[in-house]
Amino acid sequence: MNDLYLIGGGGHCKSCIEVIEEAGDFKIKGIFDLPEKVGEKILGYEIIGSDKELEEYKSKDNYFLITLGQIKSSALREKYFNMDLHFATVISPRAHVSKYAKVGKGSIVMHDAFINAGAEVGSNCIINTKSLIEHDVKIGDHCHISTAAIVNGDCIVEDRCFIGSNSVLKNNITVPKNTIVPFGEKYE
Repeated sequence: MNDLYLIGGGGHCKSCIEVIEEAGDFKIKGIFDLPEKVGEKILGYEIIGSDKELEEYKSKDNYFLITLGQIKSSALREKYFNMDLHFATVISPRAHVSKYAKVGKGSIVMHDAFINAGAEVGSNCIINTKSLIEHDVKIGDHCHISTAAIVNGDCIVEDRCFIGSNSVLKNNITVPKNTIVPFGEKYE
């Protein structure tokens, strides 16, 4: 079992911890957050440092996962992703990822998400609870497909997009870079 350090200690971190524990591939060693939170615990895991200490933990044997959420901007997640750390890919045992699909490094696939055949998910993405990524979809880097969002077949979601909860993307469309699709929206 590999050692895993989490970057970001908010609400999304709690959801990630549960997925990581259930998947059983990594042992959480600590969390990095704001300096004033060092010493606090999240679901029993200690905040051991801030981003200033991340480099001290950089090692080929240590894995990292960015557990900051993302709604309006992926900038903070990208900042940490560009630090050249060894990033884990985490997939919930309650998710379905087709053996014909690909999920990039540093991405997390949450409980009850479904990624169908031919789909490709980029790096540093959040595929959130109960989202559906249909066949042959291409999700760029640094995207968040939110809870219960549906991305229908042959769509392309370019880098840095946020697809809101319960939104539906019509099949065979392209969502341009940096787009925010609001909660419950139909995107055609």
